[in-house]
Parts: sequence; C-alpha cells; structure tokens
Amino acid sequence: MSVFGVIQDVINENKFVFYIFFGFFIGFIALRQYLYGTRYTGAARLDNKTVIITGASSGIGKEVAKNLAKRGAKVILACRDLEKTNKVVYEIKRQVRDAKIGVKHLDLASLKSIRQFAKDINQNEERLDILINNAGVFYCPDDLRTEDGFEMQFGVNHLGHFLLTNLLLDLLKKSAPSRVITVSSNAHEKGRINFADINSEKKYEPRVCYDQSKLANVLFSRELSKRLKGTGVTTYSLHPGVVRTNISKYLRQQHFFSGPIIDLYLVLPLFKDSEQGTSTIIYCAVDESLEKESGNYYRECSETMPGKQALDDGVAKKLWELSEKMVGLT
Repeated sequence: MSVFGVIQDVINENKFVFYIFFGFFIGFIALRQYLYGTRYTGAARLDNKTVIITGASSGIGKEVAKNLAKRGAKVILACRDLEKTNKVVYEIKRQVRDAKIGVKHLDLASLKSIRQFAKDINQNEERLDILINNAGVFYCPDDLRTEDGFEMQFGVNHLGHFLLTNLLLDLLKKSAPSRVITVSSNAHEKGRINFADINSEKKYEPRVCYDQSKLANVLFSRELSKRLKGTGVTTYSLHPGVVRTNISKYLRQQHFFSGPIIDLYLVLPLFKDSEQGTSTIIYCAVDESLEKESGNYYRECSETMPGKQALDDGVAKKLWELSEKMVGLT
C-alpha cells in the first residue's frame, strides 16, 4: 500500500478528529489574516520634514522610524536607553541609504527629563512636522511608580506624552501644517477615568490602569484637536492592532498566558509583527487625505468610532485640566 493510501485509511478511521483539526486549522488561518489587518501602501514623501518618535528603540517605533526615514524625513528617536537606541540608528542607516536619523534622551517617567528634552528640541530644531507619541508600558507591577510618584502606566502613557506635546506646541504651530499622532489601543473601550483615585493609590489593578491610560490617550487627542483648531496642527489617535512587541514584558511576568508552548505556537502567531503594526501609524502620519481631519480615532488605516466614553467632551476637558495640574503646567 502506498503512503497516500495509508494516510487515507487513517483519515477514514478518524474522520471526526480530522474534521475538528482541519476546522481548527482553517479557523486559525482566517483569524490570523483578520488580526493581521491592512497594510498601508501610500508613497507620500517627507523630504525636509522633521519627525519625533517616542519609544523607538524596538518594536513598532523602530519600524515606523525606518519607514519614515525611507520617505526622506529627518527622524529623531526619543528614548530612555541611548545605548540600545544607538544600535537601532546604526541598523537603520545600514538599511536606508542617506537616512537622516538620530537619537536624543527622553525618559517619559520623569517630568524633568521631558522638560530637558523639549528645551533641547525647541532650541536646536528649526521645525517639527510630526510628533508620534508611541512609547508605552503595559501591566506594570504595583510597586512601579514614575520619578514623580505617578502610577507608571498613567504617568508614562498619558502624562508624559501630555507634557511633551504641550511643550512642543509652539514649534509644531510654527511648522504647520503639522501632526500629533498618539498611539492608543482598543483597550480604551474598557477604560474609565477614575478621578477619585487617578493615581491608583487606593486600589491598583494592572489591567484597569492600562485601560485608563489608553482611554486618556484618545481623550487627550480629542481635546487637543479642539484647542488647536485653526492653527494647522492636527491630531490623531489610533489602535495599531495586537502586535508582538516588548511592551507585554510585565504581562508575561504575571503568567497571563498559559505557558511558553501555547504562547509560541498559538498566541504569538495571531499577533501582528512590528512591521505590520506600523500601518495605521504611518497612515495617520503621512496620508494626504487626512490633512484637514483632526481629533478622530483610527484603526486599520481608516477612521472608526472609539468607545462611547472616549466621546465624552466633559471628561476630556476635566482630564486635561487635571493633567495640567499634575505635570505643573498651571
């Protein structure tokens, strides 16, 4: 009997198991293709434009930096780990001929560092065309606080970018038309802004704090758009998709996945890789069709409706005013 015949006999004797396995396989492939989403293929150039990207030492930020460098932009990587980021700069320069790319130190968990970075940029850069608020932390242990005592996720993901953006607004206005892109997540849909315990001192739940910080991203972008109306500076928030990046390191430490085997063969294959996760960010940064749009939320390279709580203008205004006080802008 041929090998094919043996396989056919095995299938005939175990049809039920085979159909289950085959159905699972097809479903897995279909789900993976759905989660991989849309690739942005626009060819817009960014010659003579300056871009700042936070959190660009790895993952999505690194791939966005490479893509925008290919488009001719001057790209500044704003990162905490200079040694690691300088290796990224070297790598991109090897891959992108004549890339104009450099690194400056920025620790979003330190208001002092943010102010020093912004002062450096304002004094030494003639323009700023695109600010990409990409850096983020995820599921931090409850003993982690920023240098200024803020809950780490709210402090880095929201307050750090809130202060940074505000300190760079004059340069963005001077360079208009310019854009501010804030990377959020679909996790914002579950988020609530807990004004009674904004710093999570009474009760700390990693997931709740993360969701709150991502909702704050969308509310910030929405309120910023209103305050910048007529200036030529436009704002965008977005969900990049579920991406395999280092941001989930704390999640792994807390054993939310079932184990390394399931993680490797079932969970991670469903996630976008870092390059796939750049599409919506790049779309918001460069696509000419968005030049007159502002304050909207995007997913898979198209505008989409955010969670209901992200449309509450009263909450957005209240969060803005509270954030100003927390970072010392008022």
